[in-house]
Amino acid sequence: MKFKELTLRILTPEGTAFEGPVEAVWLPGVMGSFEVLPGHAPIISALDGGEVQWRAGGVKSALAIKTGSMMLSDSVLTICAQVGQ
Repeated sequence: MKFKELTLRILTPEGTAFEGPVEAVWLPGVMGSFEVLPGHAPIISALDGGEVQWRAGGVKSALAIKTGSMMLSDSVLTICAQVGQ
């Protein structure tokens, strides 16, 4: 079974840091790190300081965050975060 594409949207107080289709996302959850792939069930989670990492087009990218939250619904992963170490 092939799942829909996953869209990642990272929002910060300064604006949109990233928006686009991704293959996978790794997140620093407050209860431990976790991965989100296309087809993942809807989820809401608080994020701890660390790196949000994602792979798009086979290329891995990352953004350091201080804190934040995320919501996955309808194959759109939205992250609201304070950026920085």
